[in-house]
Amino acid sequence: MKEGIVFRKAESSDSVQLSVLFKQVYIQTYDTEGVTAESSNYISRQFSVEKIEDTIIKNPGNIIVASNGGNLLGAAEIEFDNVCPADNIRTPELCKLYVLERFYGKGIGYGLLKEAEMAVISKGKNMIWLTVYFMNSRAIAFYERNGFKYTGDTYFEIDLNKYKNRVYIKELYN
Repeated sequence: MKEGIVFRKAESSDSVQLSVLFKQVYIQTYDTEGVTAESSNYISRQFSVEKIEDTIIKNPGNIIVASNGGNLLGAAEIEFDNVCPADNIRTPELCKLYVLERFYGKGIGYGLLKEAEMAVISKGKNMIWLTVYFMNSRAIAFYERNGFKYTGDTYFEIDLNKYKNRVYIKELYN
């Protein structure tokens, strides 16, 4: 892993940087044919500074950031009480693992994943799940390399459209 990278809980002061990071990664991952009106509306709502700050304040520790010299490189977000759509188990969800493309292959995604897993274990939970867009082969390979098992499909809905996602689960051990 690159020297100088720090993994820590997000703070309110990170909200503006997180908003930009989330928007950038979302666009690069999902808007492969250009930015649509649908995704613009979604991005504006979901990744607003106010919404991110509210999440950090109400759920301290749910967002973990990777930084170097105060610059954010990536972030992970956990929701601790969600129902996995593949098997209806209530267990923590890794709902975001976003790394800026420039920093791929430097251990940041792996570090964020391990930090998220430790946060889940520290809450007495032994399982984590996530969804990934079915055409995101890079992310699918990453999660499979790191012990996640495919368990079914679900659909991510924005406005009137549905997008197929794969559901993955991983058992965690101390």
